[in-house]
Amino acid sequence: MPTDSPAPADTPRTPPAPAAQVPAPSPERAPLPDPGPGPTLRGPDAPKSGPATPRGYRAVFAVAEFRAVFAAHLLSLLGVVVSELALTVLVYDLTGSPLLSALTFALGLLPYIVGGTLFAGVADRYPARRVLVVCDLLCAACVAVMLVPATPVAGLLALRCLVAAIAPVFTGTRMAALTDILGEGDLYVLGRSLLRIVSQSAMLIGFGTGGVLLTVLSPRGAITVTVVTFLCSAALLRFGTQDRPARATATGDGGGGTLLKESLSGARLVLGDRRIRALMLLFWLPAMFVVAPEALAAPYADAIGAPPAALGLLLCAMAVGHIGAELFVGSALSPRNRSRIVLPVAAVGLLPLLVYAVRPGLPLALAALALAGAGAAYVIGLDQWFVDAVPQELRGRAMTLLTAGLMTVQGLGMALAGLAAEFFPVHQVVAGSGIIGTVCALLLVAEVRRTAPGQMSDTEGRDGADRHVTSR
Repeated sequence: MPTDSPAPADTPRTPPAPAAQVPAPSPERAPLPDPGPGPTLRGPDAPKSGPATPRGYRAVFAVAEFRAVFAAHLLSLLGVVVSELALTVLVYDLTGSPLLSALTFALGLLPYIVGGTLFAGVADRYPARRVLVVCDLLCAACVAVMLVPATPVAGLLALRCLVAAIAPVFTGTRMAALTDILGEGDLYVLGRSLLRIVSQSAMLIGFGTGGVLLTVLSPRGAITVTVVTFLCSAALLRFGTQDRPARATATGDGGGGTLLKESLSGARLVLGDRRIRALMLLFWLPAMFVVAPEALAAPYADAIGAPPAALGLLLCAMAVGHIGAELFVGSALSPRNRSRIVLPVAAVGLLPLLVYAVRPGLPLALAALALAGAGAAYVIGLDQWFVDAVPQELRGRAMTLLTAGLMTVQGLGMALAGLAAEFFPVHQVVAGSGIIGTVCALLLVAEVRRTAPGQMSDTEGRDGADRHVTSR
């Protein structure tokens, strides 16, 4: 299931304006370190309190900087999706090889862990706006080289890897920057939710748009669209967001070490904290198992004798369920209630996949996929827990690692599902993914409960990691 990356997301916070309507604290949420008036900390463009103050998603769009980030995210996502489709067609036209054509898609996921681990320090070491703009320009340059007719297939694949390695740095930096733009409270949670919704929608719209473009343009002509979208995204971020100092500089944690050392040290500190590690795994593992029906949609449609159009429905059903549930949870539930549903929904979110055990027909399979997609709405509340748990000086690296790991485990989940389908019927593989994923989710839910603030000592929380800042 795509996330905010086939995005497809930062800098110290500016002085917050007085926050209105402090949300009630969640029993699972750590107190914030800020001495300010409440957990809803807002950037300088956030709406002021008062009877006419917009609420919910409208309040997020009232922040001018977020509108620039949102537009840039939408443009770059559509460009990436179109280029993925066009590049796959181009590689197939040049080689006639289905393997190399499929590998083009896989290379959009595999390098995430490399970029997210080795270059995560960039997110905290340099000003966020500079990082975001440079990432967009580098991606535009890589795609521009793809347009050169003399570029060999190996070069096209290498450039695809480079773009994918840059993506987690961009996404992690943007995620951390949202805490400066929207604060660390409800506006941040809703802003992240909107970016996820756009990511899901862009997959549906982007592939359709790409298909239309390929009917009137050559593959390289369609790829040109991506260069334009990256450049437009860079311009929006450069002129639509504030220039804030680097997060590490502002917190006095400049360190002075090499970028690789800072990146690996950040990964060690993040994963060494028991609470942060549990929350990160709760993002990762359900996503790893829920992709099985998408990865096996084509062979399942063939197995049940469904018409060709059924494949598109099977691929879209989960995204539709996710978008609908996320919009409902974000707009209809209070921050307290979003927090309350995190663990119950995470525990049962994969159970709809068990319907595949009876080899359902198309209508029942679509309903199960939509419900499985809706189960991913628990991450709205989980976003708040995660930003509360991560110290400010580690936030960029933590979110870059979160993004890299999320994309990597989804790629791994697809590969494992395909491998299992070589030995077992497709419907059994999907049902098995639901069973194993639910067991893993239950174990993680128990761990998250054990690591809740007040349930463990500070020593247990650090779990051996020499954290510089442990108070939250």
